[in-house]
Amino acid sequence: MSNNAINGAGGTAGLVGTFIADVNKNDAIGNGKGSRSAGGGGGGGVSAGGGAGGSNSWYAAMAKAWGSTMDAQASRITELSGSIGGGNDTPSSMISLTSESLRMQFISNSASTSINSVAQGIEKLASKN
Repeated sequence: MSNNAINGAGGTAGLVGTFIADVNKNDAIGNGKGSRSAGGGGGGGVSAGGGAGGSNSWYAAMAKAWGSTMDAQASRITELSGSIGGGNDTPSSMISLTSESLRMQFISNSASTSINSVAQGIEKLASKN
């Protein structure tokens, strides 16, 4: 597997890089004193986030990174689908579309699982306070 395939848009390393860049840009992880939380009161480094507008929490950064990854994958699928619809209906093109669709399913399931797992962890931490 090439390094480009791993770090490309939608790759796991690309997702992690996007997540880290978003967190660093937003300064959302900290001890509560330096975090720019959109919610009231700071504490613990997990900012509550506000209602409307953007949130500066690492949780929101994670969700945004997953969304960007899914958008990139959807673009790939759309491109392949358009190519096939335009007459490039060779077996290799069909297999590429199928594999990219399955990759989208994997990314979607992974995003859902990770976001739900983190949310449950936050919920458990909040209930102990």
